[in-house]
Amino acid sequence: MIDREAIKRVVNSTDHVSGKVFAFTVQALILISLVTFSVDTLPDLSPKTQKVLSVLEILTVVIFTLEYVLRLAVAEKKARFVFSFYGLVDLAAILPFYIASGLDLRAVRVFRLLRLVRILKLFKYNQAVKRFNRALMIAKEELALFGFVAAILLYLSAVGIYYFEHVAQPEQFKSVFHSLWWAITTLTTVGYGDMYPITAGGKVFTCFVLMIGLGVIAVPTGLLASALSQARDEEK
Repeated sequence: MIDREAIKRVVNSTDHVSGKVFAFTVQALILISLVTFSVDTLPDLSPKTQKVLSVLEILTVVIFTLEYVLRLAVAEKKARFVFSFYGLVDLAAILPFYIASGLDLRAVRVFRLLRLVRILKLFKYNQAVKRFNRALMIAKEELALFGFVAAILLYLSAVGIYYFEHVAQPEQFKSVFHSLWWAITTLTTVGYGDMYPITAGGKVFTCFVLMIGLGVIAVPTGLLASALSQARDEEK
């Protein structure tokens, strides 16, 4: 007879040797799967290498599937586990393999490494996550308002550069929608250089957008910094 409580201790607890071995084995397999996924993207791989990678992927998927089934079986509230963050990540990491959808989500397995926080008992990092979540709650209204204003500025920037550059560069700035890409890269001060103004008016307008872009980066950073400081003070 299967001892459900024994399986639950192995799967969910790291307070004993078997639980630690299980946890670190799974984490090691996650790292291996991420490495094989990355290697699989290299061009001109030999058929032998591709076969080895395929075998490793099958083995890791089988083990991850067994782990998922075990976690689901011992979960007190199965629906809660399925729709939890880890439950969704675990499912997304194995489901495409079975349905052959062509959608490769192996990279999401990297999020499973977050379980190391619990395994290694890094409670300070747990507190940091809670503190950051509290900071977001403190500044959510300001961030929401800023996001709304930023969206308006983004749209106005796209409209402005369209009127300045459309005639001179009809292929680059075909419409306001095409100009949105320029507005995003400029307001965020990234500036990929694939779209840039050539008219005098467009250049002057870009200078103003760049200066506004500095505020787009600085304002949410300041809000979060202040909220984190307040969250620390609340802890004390």
